[in-house]
Amino acid sequence: MPHDASSSRTALRICPLCEATCGLTLTIEGTRITGARGDRDDVFSRGFICPKGASIGGLDADPDRLRTPLARKDGVLTEVSWSEAFDAIARTLPALAEEHGQQAVGVVRGNPNVHTMAGALYPSALLSALRTRALFTASTLDQMPKHVSSGLLFGDPNAIPVPDLDRTDHLLLLGANPLESNGSLCTAPDFPGKLKALRRRGGTLTVVDPRRTRTARLADRHVAIRPGADALLLAALAHVLFEEKLADPGELAEHVEGLGEVAQAIREFTPEAVAEACDVGAATIRTIARELVAAPTAAVYGRIGSCTVEHGTLASWLVDVLNILTGNLDRPGGALFPLSATARAPRPAAPGKGFALGRWSSRVSGHPEAKGELPVSALAEEIETPGEGRIRALIVLAANPVLSAPDGDRLDRALDGLDFMVSVDPYLNETSRHAHVVLPPPPPSQSAHFDFAFNAFAVRNQVRYTRPAVPLDDGLLDESEILARLVLAVSGMHGTDPSAVAAVDATVIDRMLARAVADPHSPVHGRTPAELAASLTGRTGPERRLDLMLRLGPYGEGFGAAPDGLTLQRLLAHPHGIDLGPLRPRIPEVLTTRSGRIELLPAPIAADLPRLRRALAVRRGPDALLLIGRRHLRSNNSWMHNIAELNGGSNVCTLQIHPADAARLGLTDGGPATVTSDGGSVTAPVELTEGVRTGVVSLPHGWGHNRPGTRLSIAAAHPGVNVNQLLDGSRLDPLSGTAVLNGIPVSVTPAATPDAVTQGVPPVLPLT
Repeated sequence: MPHDASSSRTALRICPLCEATCGLTLTIEGTRITGARGDRDDVFSRGFICPKGASIGGLDADPDRLRTPLARKDGVLTEVSWSEAFDAIARTLPALAEEHGQQAVGVVRGNPNVHTMAGALYPSALLSALRTRALFTASTLDQMPKHVSSGLLFGDPNAIPVPDLDRTDHLLLLGANPLESNGSLCTAPDFPGKLKALRRRGGTLTVVDPRRTRTARLADRHVAIRPGADALLLAALAHVLFEEKLADPGELAEHVEGLGEVAQAIREFTPEAVAEACDVGAATIRTIARELVAAPTAAVYGRIGSCTVEHGTLASWLVDVLNILTGNLDRPGGALFPLSATARAPRPAAPGKGFALGRWSSRVSGHPEAKGELPVSALAEEIETPGEGRIRALIVLAANPVLSAPDGDRLDRALDGLDFMVSVDPYLNETSRHAHVVLPPPPPSQSAHFDFAFNAFAVRNQVRYTRPAVPLDDGLLDESEILARLVLAVSGMHGTDPSAVAAVDATVIDRMLARAVADPHSPVHGRTPAELAASLTGRTGPERRLDLMLRLGPYGEGFGAAPDGLTLQRLLAHPHGIDLGPLRPRIPEVLTTRSGRIELLPAPIAADLPRLRRALAVRRGPDALLLIGRRHLRSNNSWMHNIAELNGGSNVCTLQIHPADAARLGLTDGGPATVTSDGGSVTAPVELTEGVRTGVVSLPHGWGHNRPGTRLSIAAAHPGVNVNQLLDGSRLDPLSGTAVLNGIPVSVTPAATPDAVTQGVPPVLPLT
């Protein structure tokens, strides 16, 4: 129903659709978003907006969004009340765990979890209630190598340095295309503008990527590396620094151990030795290394293209090794550690517990855990394989692994064999269609927003919070209440009493305060938790928890210890956010290794280096093809293909290939081609482009909306193909368990029929 224009108003909202976290100004008529523009007064994004943010109204009002819970009755997903949905969960999941053990219940967390307050605040309580180690997340499809390398180097897997984009003089960027992705593990609104500003102030941008991406076209130098060879190139750069006696950690020297050991460990990775494997000339490698050292300040930054490869953890480690060897780690203009407003307040520097890998392993293939997680590539076998500990039930939180993980067909079949599955998702997608219960969260306009995760990777310290722009629709539950009630349902405390739901937040607050008052370094040491809890403000449990974290955080008022410090009330008084200043050096306070120093050559890294040495001898024939993925500015993984405003333009699922390779293979522009690899074959339309180097083909990630039983009408009309179906899940980076999604050997042939690229459009599932 159209709304009266006289009711038009504006409201602020932090965009939840990618890692840039831009501030938006929404135009709202009644309860409907009719426009979105960048918030020019936002302290961080300063008015920047991308097509995703501009289209948030379409996402918010998508008619395919679920607005009522679903439960499976006689095999059919049927609309039910919230009480019925949670009754089914409480009746089934605890009984399954009781009969088959806690490990029979698994949890899958998807990328959208880090884009909502609830997704950040409640899963830990859910895992604690379930007492399961069967946790699988999108991290092992994306960023786990960086967490592992940071954990081994610095002792904390979340201590990830980011490039100081606003002050650096030289940026070496590998496997990243921030003009399309808006950045990743580097929260930077207007990343494109920051790169252009770097160039304007006389700085240098070097981009290493097999494709001549939009980011590469902006660079001073584009290095078209062979896919998967990032670690070899980085090792050779480090070798040059040692060989030419250019390695100098500077002020970090007293905090670093293992410098000589690293020099010895990489002695074989000379530029001449790696040149053929990387397809990068030795002279170019030496020039890049010398330029890094010569620049007044410099930063090396690697992302998904250098993570989701065979040597992803080694590449992530070498990124920071180079930042250390050039004296640019923890230095303005180099790579620094952000300090989020909800982080733990700094403590005196001291040795810590360090970081350990493989504290337990997956049941079937024995994959070691990393950061408490198992490889999502192993999920299907953990469901299929009989025996004690087989996963019989899943709770899937905003995840779509049928499209995002290797061999979706196998996982599709495995999910059909579960005894019970709960999905928290606003859509009936390729994964949630298997659920026995679907719990839909409300649209973004009806949700509060705070970036707990991304502020920890921000290129400038700041803090922002937005309350819901419009009231919650009748019949919907806030996502925080959904997850709190899910915690109650799986822990035997099921009920709809509001006080029981509030007790979930109260329990977390009590535990946090108990730890704080027992900590001699805390500003509330020795005080009474009940007295402190009574002074918290906020309309909701999540707001009270946010208030607590702000007060105890590095900028907080410490419950009166620093009267001018940060609280929820102060943050609410600054609707465009509070600027907390540029990043600053934080070593040694950030280090929690057992030695209290940067451990430059951890044992797991040293043990994996022989595998990288063997890669020096790998030779590929002149006609070999390697597959890489790519990102689109108008989507984020598989999320946004159902939004009409975003489903068009360059946001298409094509096989990009160089004209020379296409001519050799008999492929024509727009014609169908079949791509085959370990896990199977897909057929996609060909896009001829010189933006992809010879020997490389590219398919985007997140497509394949051609399965029956979904409710994604727009995505189904343009389904694309699932690039991850080419993978059988056997290729993993062994240290992090991350799926190898890039640098995959493939064969490409002309497809038999032109209509092969459009077949398989699914019917829309009727709901009863």
